[in-house]
Amino acid sequence: MDCLFCSIIKKEIPSDIIYEDDQVIAIKDINPQAPVHFLIIPKKHIKSLNEIEDTDLELVSHIVKLIPELARENKLNEGYRVVNNCGELGGQTVDHIHFHVLGKRQMLWPPG
Repeated sequence: MDCLFCSIIKKEIPSDIIYEDDQVIAIKDINPQAPVHFLIIPKKHIKSLNEIEDTDLELVSHIVKLIPELARENKLNEGYRVVNNCGELGGQTVDHIHFHVLGKRQMLWPPG
């Protein structure tokens, strides 16, 4: 398997890690779209949101709980956006599920 995020998780590719535990890694985005832009990536390789199984629900719950904690640590008190791109038309460019957290600027609607 040739996966960019798996290589980052294995520390084969350097990244700016802002958080790590036994289930996830959070890194600053290399092409930020907001003053604060980081990714939360599960260490388990799951291709996309479409591939989530019942056995992954605890991991997904962990990520959802972690997002506001990391948002607070990054001083996103005024608000932030969480994005998951799923599939080619959804803008997914790496086939490993991940969640973008963006903040410190006004988010517009509709996105994209």
